[in-house]
Amino acid sequence: MNDKVLHVLEFDRIIEKLESHASSERGKTLCRALRPYEDIHEIESSQTETEDALKRIFASGSISFSGIYDITRQIKTAEAGGALSPRELMNIASLLEAVSRIQSYGLDGEESPEDSLSDRFRCLSADGFLAKEIRRCILDEDTIADDASPDLKSIRRNLLLSQEKVHGTLQSLVNGSLKTYLMDTVITMRNNRYCVPVRSEYKSQVPGMVHDQSSSGSTLFIEPQAVVKLNNDIRELELKERAEIQEILRNLSLQCGGSAEAIIADYTILTELDFIFAKAKLAVEMNAVRPLMNTGEIIRLRGARHPLIDAKKVVPIDIRLGDEFDLLIITGPNTGGKTVSLKTVGLLELMGLSGLHIPALDRSELSFFREIYADIGDEQSIEQSLSTFSSHMTNIVAMLHDANITCLCLFDELGAGTDPTEGAALATSVLDYLHRRSIRTIATTHYSELKEYALTTSWVENACCEFDVESLRPTYRILVGVPGKSNAFAISKRLGLPDRIIEDAKKRISEEDEKFETLLSSLEQNRSELEKKKREISETQAEIQRLQQDLDTGRQKLEESRNRILSSAREEAKNILSEAKATADESLRKLQKYADGDTVRAAEQERTRIRESLARAKAQDGMPAPSESQIPEKDRTKSGLERKKARIGMDVLIVSLNLKGVIQTLPDKSGNLSVRCGIINYKVSLSDLAEINTGRTGYGIGSRKQVKGSSDSGDSAGVGSGLSKAMTIHTELKLIGMTADEAREALASYLDDAYLSHLDSVRIVHGKGSGVLREMVKNYLKNCKYVKEFRLGEYGEGDAGVTIVKFKNK
Repeated sequence: MNDKVLHVLEFDRIIEKLESHASSERGKTLCRALRPYEDIHEIESSQTETEDALKRIFASGSISFSGIYDITRQIKTAEAGGALSPRELMNIASLLEAVSRIQSYGLDGEESPEDSLSDRFRCLSADGFLAKEIRRCILDEDTIADDASPDLKSIRRNLLLSQEKVHGTLQSLVNGSLKTYLMDTVITMRNNRYCVPVRSEYKSQVPGMVHDQSSSGSTLFIEPQAVVKLNNDIRELELKERAEIQEILRNLSLQCGGSAEAIIADYTILTELDFIFAKAKLAVEMNAVRPLMNTGEIIRLRGARHPLIDAKKVVPIDIRLGDEFDLLIITGPNTGGKTVSLKTVGLLELMGLSGLHIPALDRSELSFFREIYADIGDEQSIEQSLSTFSSHMTNIVAMLHDANITCLCLFDELGAGTDPTEGAALATSVLDYLHRRSIRTIATTHYSELKEYALTTSWVENACCEFDVESLRPTYRILVGVPGKSNAFAISKRLGLPDRIIEDAKKRISEEDEKFETLLSSLEQNRSELEKKKREISETQAEIQRLQQDLDTGRQKLEESRNRILSSAREEAKNILSEAKATADESLRKLQKYADGDTVRAAEQERTRIRESLARAKAQDGMPAPSESQIPEKDRTKSGLERKKARIGMDVLIVSLNLKGVIQTLPDKSGNLSVRCGIINYKVSLSDLAEINTGRTGYGIGSRKQVKGSSDSGDSAGVGSGLSKAMTIHTELKLIGMTADEAREALASYLDDAYLSHLDSVRIVHGKGSGVLREMVKNYLKNCKYVKEFRLGEYGEGDAGVTIVKFKNK
């Protein structure tokens, strides 16, 4: 791609924006070196990398690439055995820390996406130990930690002791025998040795070494003889400290040199990722999307925005080229947006070819052009004695020489700067030459001849920049298929030019030109009316949608109100039922006590008393009193059960106790058998039993209808009925054949009765099937307050078709 078009279309300013999003120096260099790719596969690969980086930013947030330094030279020095400075080692540690941080970001657990960047993240080899070792040894650029090595710690401890000893000795001298000879009672340093300021006249009174004197000569800085050896010791320890620090730095450098290849590879990968994520961050800033790329020389831009214009002011444009026409001629008044539209197409093409996302709507499409030529702006040259027209024509000559079908040509004000008649003729011929060679071209112009050429030539289309004559302002919208008007007469009239001058000007244009302008005005008026009707239809549709939303909201509120009322009613009924069940529970405990003895009559009297009490309570709430018998007459047979009809699991009624139960054993020789009523087993005679016509053929709840009947009996037929159910509760509930809602209702009622009956555990049969009933049972039991635990059945218990439930102790 020629550098001139990159400058003309301001691609260099896009590069400046891109560079501002990179953190590392090499990342910035890669940004500055970015140019349109010359291979479609490279373009697609670069676009994919940008898109994947953008997805990661949206999913996990932005990632910082700070702390990445160019350590190539330092690593080579370390590899050769040289010692690095603390600053250089800290830069390497910063790079290794950035590797760990960025690798963690890129490979964030199982949710990390597999994309074009995954291999780069995986290839990072974070040496966390080396980074920690450098940070442990080097506190900052000028400070090595005491714990960097045992020897260094020992040396510094001895150094501190020696310094304290020197200070103590000097302090005693300063405050004692030397006090009268001193200029000031202070301890100072000269040539890295501890000294005292002595008056020059007392030099002979203070034995020691003179290291310095004041500018006036009145003060001598003398190292007293008493501390000479101590100062020598300090000096030796300082030299040892320096040598030990060099040894520490050399060891750290050797470790870096041993990992030189991995560190340089990490640096290369990090800077590449920095460059790729800079492209993604630029896309976020511009609200840009990935363009579709084709090799058919077709451009379809939807809602395209010039990336260098303020996003709050720029007007999106829709423009296309190459699908139905290969030459687009844009006309309209000055400052109407023609040049901006031309630059938008060219600049977005350059961005797309460079692997950058473009500020447009999704499904915007660009083509792989091997070269883009642009003749835009005034390029007159005083040095080369070129006028505006000459400079333009020089560019055009070069373009016509080099352009082919794989190129895109952009012309701004083609043929301007010379005689209008000749300029229009030249412009028409240039465009026709490009058109006959099927070279994709967009040109802006004021010439009516070019509008006529577009109207009369196939695969050539007019477009215009819309202009509001009333406000004298352009709308900056591109209207493809509509030739534009200069609107010179209308603008002049609005600005106050006398009518007589305007009328005289109209007379001076040819009749054909006047008819053409009238036709354009008519087309523009018709288009405006269609646009107005389209807006009205859109507004009407929006109003319909708003009313529909209001209606849906009203329905939702009504449904919520209804649910609230029903919930309140259910809560009230639940409270009444809870009180009744508490009374039934009390009665059951007393019946269990009575059952342990022989006083059945006392139990019956107590049951009758409780039933009457419950009847009075229900009468106060307007609910029907319980019937005398728990079993409807139509479901009962006459007293006395034949021996041959008795079978285990059969539902029967103990007539003397008026209790429903299930036969547990076959009758013995005397005609007695065991009947289970709830948790109590009664030994009764066949003559005291009556068969219940429920159709039961085995142990447990027999059918969906019977379960629902049982539930209804418990909730609607009164508390007396609930008491009987507690006495005849079974340890198994069958839900097979029910819907989820029916099963939930039956399960709730059954669990309440089973818990009140003091059963330790029950068996819920829901079958395997699709698992809907099993999931419903599981969810209900999770929230049931009196369920201690539950599990699926084991082998021999019904497997996954059965759930075993255990209750809490009451």
